[in-house]
Amino acid sequence: MLPKNRRYSALLLYGFLLGVIFIILSSRLMDYTSTDEFCMSCHVHPHAEESWRLSTHYDNPSGVVTHCVECHLPPKGSFRHYTEKAITGARDVYGFIFKDPDQINWDAKKHISQAVKHTYEESCISCHQNLFPLQLTEEGMHAHLYYEENREDLNCLNCHLHVGHYSEHAQEMIDFGFEQVVQEPEEVYESSAIVVEFDRFTETIPDTDVSFDMLPVPGGRFTIGSPENEPGRREDEGPRREVELSPFFMSEIEVSWDMYMAFFRETMSEGRLDQGSFVQTTDGDNQLDGITGPTPPWGSPDQGWGYGDRPAITMTWHAANTFCKWLSQKTGKSYRLPTEAEWEFAARGGTDSPYFFEGNPRDFTRERFFNRLFGADTTNINSYVIYEGNSYARTQNPSAVRPNPYGLRNMLGNVWEFCSDYYAPDAYAEYPAGEVIKDPRGPSQGTERVIRGGSFSSDAYQVRSASRSHTRHDAWLITDPQIPKSIWWYSDVFDVGFRVVLEWPHNDE
Repeated sequence: MLPKNRRYSALLLYGFLLGVIFIILSSRLMDYTSTDEFCMSCHVHPHAEESWRLSTHYDNPSGVVTHCVECHLPPKGSFRHYTEKAITGARDVYGFIFKDPDQINWDAKKHISQAVKHTYEESCISCHQNLFPLQLTEEGMHAHLYYEENREDLNCLNCHLHVGHYSEHAQEMIDFGFEQVVQEPEEVYESSAIVVEFDRFTETIPDTDVSFDMLPVPGGRFTIGSPENEPGRREDEGPRREVELSPFFMSEIEVSWDMYMAFFRETMSEGRLDQGSFVQTTDGDNQLDGITGPTPPWGSPDQGWGYGDRPAITMTWHAANTFCKWLSQKTGKSYRLPTEAEWEFAARGGTDSPYFFEGNPRDFTRERFFNRLFGADTTNINSYVIYEGNSYARTQNPSAVRPNPYGLRNMLGNVWEFCSDYYAPDAYAEYPAGEVIKDPRGPSQGTERVIRGGSFSSDAYQVRSASRSHTRHDAWLITDPQIPKSIWWYSDVFDVGFRVVLEWPHNDE
């Protein structure tokens, strides 16, 4: 038997050798599980490897290959690299074992709001340490200067979302040609509709091939806002007030790309002043020749989802309001954006429940853990609303849902809709309690505008009839490097549109 001191020495030696072996094996294991081949063997999302090999992180003139872990983990050598690797690995193993890849909304995962959760900006910077290389274009220089000045608000992916995985849509945005959607119609309407009765009518826009249906919304009283016990309620939905509205017409569907592009084709400007263009008449006076419309967008404004009857998106509130002015000028009527009270009255369709159809928001929302874990019966809401549970992360045609009691489609979901009111969280509190408020138009001043209805990316709580939100003008233009920024197109929001209303001209009779 070895002496005691020798036994301790042997144990120390064995422990040391085991430690060395453990470190070597751990290092080998870390290296092996960080290879592209290992990542591809586990990940179940479609075309991950194919889109990576087509991207500029693989297929580029320099021949340098950017590997999976160089984007999807913090830089190697940092403590955070290993902690995030453990967390990411556990999440991926869980998804591989328990999730059905056919039930995952992969389009939604490609959106920047999701992508920033799976990439690390410090990894981008560790490779691209020089943001102003000699070969950088002037446009790129301005963009990177803008990034340097706004690092707290911007992420590399705001501009470079698809560098790691090639996207056909991204290429379409780059190759976008306006002649694709702005084409002269072969046959046009010669006059607008004549409205003599408070009934459904089809509006025809002169000098275009576009028509759309306007539906009557009867005037009456209702209580705006939501009760305090309504699931999903937010503080700005109260206090409730009784409102009385005059009858009005509202478009059956949200303003479509067909409608918006007719406006664009006729009014689009390139450096024209906002007040329109002027011509000189024979008597020497200047007269307004027309309404100045949007400048061309910097990419495909439909996000690659399609035009036609899909709702027009990415325009600013100013652009939507100008569309209404143009439509009024073309038709000889007074079209405008709905007030917030008109919008909610129309959305409710005579009901006083969270939705205009049967259903409890608690049963549909994904904010409840048990709904996420066990699923929920969403058959009813799916037949009336395009929201995050059934949208596949994009807008849908109005025919995809059933109308509300007034015959209006997509009042809830699909895209948020601009209202004419300025937003205030306490807007209803400004109305006198105990009185009936006649045709309210919201605060007299403000910065942001009300948006209503929720969108294709909204939870079931947000598509309730009383749910309110507002524009975030500066945030929605954060990646627009222009000076001044565009007044026509948002660069960072893809789920806001609008619909139009028309006052019944005989309300005073």
